[in-house]
Parts: sequence; C-alpha cells; structure tokens
Amino acid sequence: MQNYESVPSMISGKDLDYLSDIYNWNFNACKLCNHFVNEVEDEEIKQLLIKVEEVHKEHCRAVLNILG
Repeated sequence: MQNYESVPSMISGKDLDYLSDIYNWNFNACKLCNHFVNEVEDEEIKQLLIKVEEVHKEHCRAVLNILG
C-alpha cells in the first residue's frame, strides 16, 4: 500500500510544473486578497479577505515545504 502523505525523493518535471502552477495560483490569490483588504471599507469583508489570504499563504508554504 502506497503512502500518499510522503513526498518521493525525486520529483518529475511534470510534477514540478504542477507544483509551480499551484504555487503561482495561490500566490496570486494571496496578492489579490491583500490588495482588496486595503480597498474595502467593510470590516466584515476585510476580515474574510484576511482569512482567505491566510489559507492561500498556507498553501504556498505547503508547496515550498514539498520542494524544501
């Protein structure tokens, strides 16, 4: 039985491309949330955007941890 929680010792070029895409999607979403936090006046929306930004930051950290 294969353990899907572990990262193989070697990542293929295709896997690296996919991880790069995931990182870029999340990084761009993070930047957008940060931008709109500074544009929005409603505190409830600001707090929601901050939470969403943190989720995307965590995803970026996860990808970087895989590439570690």
